[in-house]
Amino acid sequence: MTKLGVDASVAMHLLDMIEDVVVPIDVDFYEGMQQQALLRMAVRDVNDWPVLACAMTLECPVWTEDTDFFGTGFATWTSDRIDLYFV
Repeated sequence: MTKLGVDASVAMHLLDMIEDVVVPIDVDFYEGMQQQALLRMAVRDVNDWPVLACAMTLECPVWTEDTDFFGTGFATWTSDRIDLYFV
């Protein structure tokens, strides 16, 4: 058990299951948007540029609870909005 009361083996199993639906994106896929993403993130958290670059490359919104993406020119969706689609 961890400090949060979660069994480590259960947590690792859940993380392994996520690999079935979440696929890492190689930097080669989105690096062409790096400069534009950095410019859009300039007054925010520039460490988030890869997420924005992926969204720009895929032409899709960003699913986040982070307000750093507001004003970047890309739509953001929060979990409570995404949840509406699963009801």
